[in-house]
Amino acid sequence: MSIGGRIQQFRIYNGLTQEQLAEKLGVSRQSISKWEMEQSLPEIDKVVLMSKLFSVGTNEILLDEDDIKKLRPQEMHLGCIYLIARDFERSITFYEKLLSMTVSTRNCGNKFAQFFFDNKCLALMNENNLPGHHYEEGDHKFVLNFWVEDLKREYDRLKDLNIGKMTEIEKVHEGYYYFNIYDPDNNVCEVTGGYKEVW
Repeated sequence: MSIGGRIQQFRIYNGLTQEQLAEKLGVSRQSISKWEMEQSLPEIDKVVLMSKLFSVGTNEILLDEDDIKKLRPQEMHLGCIYLIARDFERSITFYEKLLSMTVSTRNCGNKFAQFFFDNKCLALMNENNLPGHHYEEGDHKFVLNFWVEDLKREYDRLKDLNIGKMTEIEKVHEGYYYFNIYDPDNNVCEVTGGYKEVW
């Protein structure tokens, strides 16, 4: 949608006629009409006034949704807490008894098991079966798994922040890409999400 289209949309949404908006901005009705028909653009001070009047940011008037999305920080969601288990089968039995439930799922053979409770996921990772993951460094025994929509964008953001050691983006299998970032105690935060390989 064009700038003029967005101005018209906000004007109508706020229940204003072109005349009423013109009066509030100190311009003629013809100016509003020209903006909405893309025959001219409003001056920046009028854009600022409209953003206050419509209770939106100036970006929402000037930029289309795709551009706004690029500027907006993406949400990071806690996906799972991974506990790395040296004795995988014994750990499953322990957590089944502790949580008074049977294991919810066992995936990829002997790689990991998941318990779903309280809208959370606790996953046991088999320490002996973690190829492709970089958990062998240090003495950490848990991993926080986060999910974002755009993995490359999050990778670049964290790389720029330089807040901790990071791995490159790795592929586990088609549709599952991740990178790790380590906290000051060398604990792993695994970040997964949507990713397109560049050939």
